[in-house]
Amino acid sequence: MAGAREETTAGAVTALATPRKHTAYIALGSNMGDRITWIEKACSEMDARGIKVTRTSSLWETEPMYVLDQDRFINGACEVETTLEPLALLDALQDIENSLGRKKVIDKGPRNIDLDILLYENLSVDHDRLKIPHIGIAEREFVLKPLAELIPDKPIDHTRPWTLTRDYLDALAPVADPALTTMTPLSAHHPPIQALKPSRKTHVMAILNMTPDSFSDGGQHVAVDESALLSTITAFLDAGATMIDIGGQSTAPNAPEVSAEEELARVLPAVRLIRRHFAERPVLISVDTYRASVAAAAVAAGADIVNDVSGGSMDPDMLPTAAQLGTTICLMHMRGTPATMNSLASYLPEQGGLIAGIARELVARVAAAEAAGVRRWRIVLDPGLGFAKLGPQNVDVLRHLDELRHWPGLQGLPWLVGSSRKSFIGRVTGVPTPQERIWGTAATVAAAVQGGADVVRVHDVREMAQVVAMADAIWRY
Repeated sequence: MAGAREETTAGAVTALATPRKHTAYIALGSNMGDRITWIEKACSEMDARGIKVTRTSSLWETEPMYVLDQDRFINGACEVETTLEPLALLDALQDIENSLGRKKVIDKGPRNIDLDILLYENLSVDHDRLKIPHIGIAEREFVLKPLAELIPDKPIDHTRPWTLTRDYLDALAPVADPALTTMTPLSAHHPPIQALKPSRKTHVMAILNMTPDSFSDGGQHVAVDESALLSTITAFLDAGATMIDIGGQSTAPNAPEVSAEEELARVLPAVRLIRRHFAERPVLISVDTYRASVAAAAVAAGADIVNDVSGGSMDPDMLPTAAQLGTTICLMHMRGTPATMNSLASYLPEQGGLIAGIARELVARVAAAEAAGVRRWRIVLDPGLGFAKLGPQNVDVLRHLDELRHWPGLQGLPWLVGSSRKSFIGRVTGVPTPQERIWGTAATVAAAVQGGADVVRVHDVREMAQVVAMADAIWRY
């Protein structure tokens, strides 16, 4: 056993050598069937066989290359930690392909799963079965895009250490038309978000607070009144909502924290109700919680997305649970807790100020999620309007949303923006009552779409769906 100790015949104690761990980069590809599911299965198989997937790139949809008469590919890359030598790693990857039923019709033709070793430490390998670095990296945008997410500042060819991965990508004239876009899966019954596709449509997420104390709609929805709940959900969907975000714990400042049992008692009936009564409608269900146990139970009941206002920081089990569930998670920017966040809204100029602070802290939350096993393509971001941001700071975030989208380490990820009825709108418009902040909210929703938001989270679904439709017509074409 690796790392064990054994007695020699002379009575001396020696330590057995622990197998050395190596870092390698694996290309992931599929263009048959449920392409993202095949890639996720392959990653799970690698983990199960001791080839630990430590980080993943985004997934990119690309046109076929070489053999053009085939479906589009989903391509990505992953960083792995392995004790296997290069040829043994190749054997393991090919065995995974075979175990997943890979059928290779023709060379470079359709396949349900394709796993290739791109890089292995600093080695150069020239073998009949294996070439490292993989031949053709420098000419393939669909390989360089994901690889540059993982190692932008490392060389591909260690005989040319001055040329970095991003240099190869920058030197490559874009060949894809339209340009490559990332893919963020939401559920088996709804298309992924394509966050870099200019003509994508913005999702309208309807807020369904099952709480008595939320800041603008507390007590309006209760699990015991199934008829009223059905009417509300039907109205949301008829008005244009594609997502429903169900919450059972208020995150308003100074709201009392309820037990996990109480939160579940509020959330689960609503999740089950939607799945039972709206099975024919492709509605996406999000659970608004920072508790791992609630997230797990809600996903088991039929939720598709976990929406965590703490970005996985308030419950240490949240990110590992999201990784185990394999669900998409929205990581929101917040400092502290809902009880302390308003005292933590200082963003020092010498540290870059507000936008740099949000970006830097979200990069850290993405890294924490990846370290816990969450795939990068399963991450959505939220700048956290109203959370550790006061008054004009929220307006500044809306002004600079596109800057956040293009921040190093955050590029290609989709964004959710939740501005609906919040107090900063009331301060600007002079409207003290949250329910009457429709027009101010409308302006913020339009700004969010212009800034590149993929999802807007709203209370007034009918009105904001119309705003989104018009904003999409102006900016998404």
